[in-house]
Amino acid sequence: MKRRNFLQLSAFAGVGLTLPMSGLLNACTNHPEHSLEFKNLITDLLKDWSDGMLKVQINNPSNLEVHGALGCPSCSHIHGRCMDAVYPFLHMADKTGDEKYIEGAKLVMIWAENNVSQENGAWTVIKNPKSWKGITIFGAIALAESLHYHGHVLDEATRKAWTVRLEKAGQYIYDTFTIDFTNINYPGTAVYGLNLIGGVVNRDDFKAKSKKLASEVKAYFTENESLLFGECKKSSSKLSEKGLHGVDLGYNVEETLNSLVMYAIKEKDDELLQILTKSLNSHLEFMLPDGAWDNSWGNRMYKWSYWGSRTCDGSQPAFGMMSHINPAFGTAAIKNTELLQRCTADGLIHGGPGFIEAGIPPCVHHTFTHAKPLAALLDHWDHLPEINANASLPRATADGVKHFKDLDVYLFARGDWRGTVSAYDAEYHYKYDFRQASGGALGVLYHNKVGLLCAASMAEYALVEKNNQQVQPNKDICLTPRIETFKDEVWYTNLYDLPATVASKDENGAIELIADVKLKNVDRKEVEGTAAAFDIGYNCTANKTAIKVTTKQEITAQTAFVLPIVSPSSEAVTQVSKNEITIQKPEGLVTIKANAPIKTKEMEGTRTFNMVPGVEALPLEVFFEEDSKTLELSITVS
Repeated sequence: MKRRNFLQLSAFAGVGLTLPMSGLLNACTNHPEHSLEFKNLITDLLKDWSDGMLKVQINNPSNLEVHGALGCPSCSHIHGRCMDAVYPFLHMADKTGDEKYIEGAKLVMIWAENNVSQENGAWTVIKNPKSWKGITIFGAIALAESLHYHGHVLDEATRKAWTVRLEKAGQYIYDTFTIDFTNINYPGTAVYGLNLIGGVVNRDDFKAKSKKLASEVKAYFTENESLLFGECKKSSSKLSEKGLHGVDLGYNVEETLNSLVMYAIKEKDDELLQILTKSLNSHLEFMLPDGAWDNSWGNRMYKWSYWGSRTCDGSQPAFGMMSHINPAFGTAAIKNTELLQRCTADGLIHGGPGFIEAGIPPCVHHTFTHAKPLAALLDHWDHLPEINANASLPRATADGVKHFKDLDVYLFARGDWRGTVSAYDAEYHYKYDFRQASGGALGVLYHNKVGLLCAASMAEYALVEKNNQQVQPNKDICLTPRIETFKDEVWYTNLYDLPATVASKDENGAIELIADVKLKNVDRKEVEGTAAAFDIGYNCTANKTAIKVTTKQEITAQTAFVLPIVSPSSEAVTQVSKNEITIQKPEGLVTIKANAPIKTKEMEGTRTFNMVPGVEALPLEVFFEEDSKTLELSITVS
């Protein structure tokens, strides 16, 4: 098959770009040195990941249940989507000429056909034929990209067999997918998928269905900030009590927006490109200066891994391919890739920055999904706009408070401090509570000098998707800063107070956000017999972040503010006095003070570890003292 570029350069025309077309042509064809640095980064990382996957690939022809699969260092089962690795493997085979990558690609396809392939053209998420088949779209895209760009490296029989299999998968997607049959990431990704597959197997009906879905998806962007919504059950209709849609940053930036951008560029869908430009800008507000995606508030944050979402592809294509419109999109693509590299060891991505030091084995799923977008960028490299890190990320230069109306989430920034306060009440599932940062909670606290200080976890860690999450390795201690009390051994906290409200002001150099909250249990029942109504004040100046917790009610049960501080076990902790603790980080000393004794929650070892977002932390707690109705804490960095 003759190679050709799927996203033709001419498709960039007529989109209302900031560059004239002549400037865009030059930007796309003459890559300066800093763009080439990014190319070298993703080339090296893709090779590292591909070799890492080959190391764990199972070669055991006598046992077809495992032969060809990618073994997982952390999970007791094989991930049904491991055939997605066919694309990075074939890319590497084409670029290096090394037969081991062709063999790796053939083996993952053999395993898929023997174990998760269905008569109707679908693939299943696990071996059980009754399990979820929506993931067919991801495998089909990987196979289509493989055949389209690198099919010529295969022998004729294999190439023909894979093309026939691809058309069967495309038929299943064509017959099954509607815009609202499930979470928006599936039909949204099918916009690009059906278009791509239709081109590879010459099916105009697939392309027509793609165009229909593309037209319908335009209604799935929020009114004020154009955030893609639909990550909930049922995606098209369910609103929260506050009237908010289900939005998950991780799924949006790492999966759905990629598909929509690639489709819109190829098909010159100007209207969709305009929507996507605003949407990407809004999503980019949540990238932290180190390239992390702040999904502390997202309603599928149970898969938040700091760098993105556990089973998605990665945000590089959408932001890289649109960097001619906003150069900061290119910065985002680079910064996030650098973060993924820092979370990589022995050729596999670990699910957060704390995994490696804590000795938590990685899930191979992260690697075979995130390898695909790097291959896609390299396959489009000659026609990409300039991608460099010269432009600042919005949150790197931010100052003040920004309220996202469509989320009821606040971002604040002053000096080197960056923070997120969430009163977002949309839920992924309306029967079970998988509580992300809400109830006026601090979802993230970040400092430019020392990095991440606070990061929300689930209120209680749950295997919402047991096949796609790792088991919590130790006692589950929630990492979201919060007020809490226990009554008759029942946990009450502001995290379950979904109607909580937040007010903000920025005066005389000080930012203040005040959350009006109630302490509730998982069933949303307010605690009785002790104080239930509190104000949490977050005060941020250039020099410090302070938290003030107050109530007008009588406190009759032990009540505390819990402040888990992200800190690997290698960092020295000093109890300066009963009311002061310091943590020595590589770039500075973090000091926490309070108007009452600072204690550490009971745990195994010197740190707690949480799978969301994959960090170690020191879980500090400060109790209200007798006859006191105010707690005050401060955090400084020197």
